[in-house]
Amino acid sequence: MARSATGWRLLLSSVLRRRKILLQGLGGALVWTACKVSVPLLLGIGIDRGIDPRDLGAVAFYAGLIAAVGAAQALFAGVRRYSAMRLAYQVETDLRQRLFAHLQRLHFAFHDRAQTGQLMSRSATDLQAVSDLLMNGPITIASMLLLAVVTAILLAIQPLLALLALWPLLVLGVTIRRFSLRMHPAAMSLQNELGELSSLAEETVSGMRTVKGLGAERVVGNAMVERARSVLAKAITTVRIRSGLASVVNLLPALGLVGVLYDGGRLVMEHHLEVGTLVTATFYVQMLIAPLTNLGYVVGQAQRTVAACERVDQILSLAPVITDPPSPVPLPPTGSEIRFEQVRFSYASDPEHQAESQADGGGTRRLVLDGFDLVVPAGQSVALVGATGSGKSTVAKLIPRFYDVDAGRVTIAGMDVRQLRLAELRRTVGIVFEDTFLFSDTIRANIAFAEPKASLAEVRAAARLAGADEFISALPEGYETTLGERGLSLSGGQRQRIAIARALLGDPRVLILDDATSAVDPEKEREIASSLAAAMKGRTTVLIAHRIATIALADRVALISGGRVVAEGTHAELLERSAEYRRVLAREEQPAA
Repeated sequence: MARSATGWRLLLSSVLRRRKILLQGLGGALVWTACKVSVPLLLGIGIDRGIDPRDLGAVAFYAGLIAAVGAAQALFAGVRRYSAMRLAYQVETDLRQRLFAHLQRLHFAFHDRAQTGQLMSRSATDLQAVSDLLMNGPITIASMLLLAVVTAILLAIQPLLALLALWPLLVLGVTIRRFSLRMHPAAMSLQNELGELSSLAEETVSGMRTVKGLGAERVVGNAMVERARSVLAKAITTVRIRSGLASVVNLLPALGLVGVLYDGGRLVMEHHLEVGTLVTATFYVQMLIAPLTNLGYVVGQAQRTVAACERVDQILSLAPVITDPPSPVPLPPTGSEIRFEQVRFSYASDPEHQAESQADGGGTRRLVLDGFDLVVPAGQSVALVGATGSGKSTVAKLIPRFYDVDAGRVTIAGMDVRQLRLAELRRTVGIVFEDTFLFSDTIRANIAFAEPKASLAEVRAAARLAGADEFISALPEGYETTLGERGLSLSGGQRQRIAIARALLGDPRVLILDDATSAVDPEKEREIASSLAAAMKGRTTVLIAHRIATIALADRVALISGGRVVAEGTHAELLERSAEYRRVLAREEQPAA
């Protein structure tokens, strides 16, 4: 059980944050338990004082008292259930918010390798397991109280009957311990398998166009069937373990009841025990069945919940790598010059992220940038050109601190980006990625995503700069048109232009276009070139580009090779004097002149 300690800690700390609701539920459970154990006592007293002496008044009195206690029991059962469900949903919500907020703080390298389906499984399936257990929390506590009180009452009534009734508890304790040791690894395996199933489902749905385009429906269907069968097998294993425990839990109280009836009946016949007392003891033994059954369920559910909490804690325990500095320095109100000074960078700290550090295709890890120097004067633009894997995109990602350099520094307006608050830095830098992501919302909301209070006029101005206003206005609902998932109802070029408008809306000092026109056909690229030129005017701009139409927008071109800038100049100058530059353009199927 030691390996489940982190799961228990997360669960308990989350519950204690809602201690007021917990105490309310415990109070309801306590009163409910008191009412529950009072009924057999009142019944026994009523039998002995009313029925034997034929005292109908006593019978009526105790019957009315039992009815009143039953009404109170029903009321506090509702309080207990309400508190349990409220606690469960509050804790589930708290954990989901913590998980989501923490995921946003984690660095790019984590998200480069994390499976979306696994993360969704943690925020859905795993947290549902937490909620399921907590809904039974006050009931379980009431059951434990009931066991303790019934044990004390049976010992007070008749010690021998108590021993006959309670010996199964000793056996049950050993049994639960053994089942728990088997249940935890089975539950963890099931939760992991559910995560894999979620990943496969998410990838299949997201890539449905690819699946259909390749006619691979049967392949994907078979993979889903195999994964579902694996989940079923893990689930059956846990169900088998829990069913075995349930059988034992239901059998043991019945064996105790046999002993109580046999020996209690003998004591009554020998006049050592009153009938009412035997009836009371019998009721109490039967009362043990429900809490013991609940205990068996909770033991099984607790192991699955703890396994789920471990999986959530695996994310929450990850320390964010890119954080605000202890003493942040404000960015100067003016200036936007970008400098790379002897920058050295690799993905060595993240061995699973090797996209650009394996450009040779042989799997050999190497530095992406080594002694990289570059100056982009304020208000000017530079196009980064180089072979695939040369580190162009890495350069762009170092400016807004998606990653930190291993050595050297990156500055904006003379300030090392590591000295700035992340929020301020990233408001200063507008970036458009090659892989455009749009949300299932209106076009207006997508453009104003980071500036939700922006007016329609401001949104249209940004769209106009990106060359998007014309096609948006032509849509039946214009800027209020709702996009499908990921914006796939639009063409690639239309999505790209909306992404450019989104980056421009915040009026950033620095603009990064990471191959931002790759989804636009050459003819359309030329159409929006003038709009892009207007958007870049007055902004320090870094372009990652392959096409001459985009490269020509930049004031200068920097050719990257071997982790550093090997040539700089205008496009025309590099065409004239750099054979490597001409080879790179030719490789990208660009005209050489």
